Amino acid sequence: MIPFTKASACGNDFIIIDGAHILQAINDRDAIFDISRRICDRHNGVGADGVEWLFSAQDADIHARLINADGTEAEISGNGTRCVAAYLVDRDRKERLTVHTGAGIKHCEMVSRNQGRFEFEMDMGMPRVGDDFSIASSSGEVRGTPVSMGNPHYVIFVKDFAPDWRHQGEEIGRNQVFKQGVNVEFVQVEGHTDVAVLFYERGVGETQSSGTGSCASAVAAIARGHAASPLNVHAPGGTQVVRWSGANVFLRGPAQLICRGEFLL
Repeated sequence: MIPFTKASACGNDFIIIDGAHILQAINDRDAIFDISRRICDRHNGVGADGVEWLFSAQDADIHARLINADGTEAEISGNGTRCVAAYLVDRDRKERLTVHTGAGIKHCEMVSRNQGRFEFEMDMGMPRVGDDFSIASSSGEVRGTPVSMGNPHYVIFVKDFAPDWRHQGEEIGRNQVFKQGVNVEFVQVEGHTDVAVLFYERGVGETQSSGTGSCASAVAAIARGHAASPLNVHAPGGTQVVRWSGANVFLRGPAQLICRGEFLL
């Protein structure tokens, strides 16, 4: 039996589990991959895009280890980290906290709270923007901007979202040029301070939103002169605000605690 909390950030949903307690009980560190896959199943499990496993940390308030819905490990989720922050604020009554992720320590500050609904601004660190390059796909040549937010992204600017964008995202994500896989963002510039984005994420597929994907999309749009900071990033699950002036990226958005329960092994 595994106690869990479910949280969502703009429809990007995560299960939060006290990993130290569970691993001590089952005595198998590799079990988190299978448990994550099972609990994330939307038909036979709780349903989520990933699991944030929490462990103690000496250099931060908590160490969050992210396992995707397919059982693979990822460096970080911006939205998942914000869900972890909501969980910790609710538990520990702190307004500022640090989360140790696979992409380094992230600083989160609560901006507002209404019951189980929170808003945070998070320092996402300094992005790395590469040169645009093209890859071949079944839909023709695709050109995008590589951006690292501690995890890999490929940002594609489009005039209109193609009906088969999910197939394109899956195909691009499997391209051999991306040795570790990649998160794919399709970005439509709506104005000087607004973009609309669709996400196809590594290890998950289509998601309603993405924190690191919103940052990568905003950084690419600003770096290429398509938009300016602060930038409103609109996704199917909601809107986040990204600030970037050439140094660290700051991400602001909501997180909501949805429910608590027990998952039976």
